[in-house]
Amino acid sequence: MSLKKDKQKVLGEVFDDERIAGFLEGEAPEGFNRNFYLLERAYRGMKAENFETFVRMFREQGLDLNSQSPEGQTLLARISEHEQSAEYADILKAAGAE
Repeated sequence: MSLKKDKQKVLGEVFDDERIAGFLEGEAPEGFNRNFYLLERAYRGMKAENFETFVRMFREQGLDLNSQSPEGQTLLARISEHEQSAEYADILKAAGAE
């Protein structure tokens, strides 16, 4: 069994505020909490500085940083298992994630 990398590099894409706000749109697949889905999608698709802007926008919309995956994990708990996620975890903690 091969293991997936915990965080892929995001190269060459420009993330202005409009592009970042686009990550707040969309519906979650069946069985997923929408807030968790949006957070995880942004984590996987953004550099840390863009993710920080996303988290600010996410909170401004009153969305839940502590929403859970289908397995019952918050994004902070899930990414704490990833070797390259410290900066992202710090952003979530600073924004009030538990």
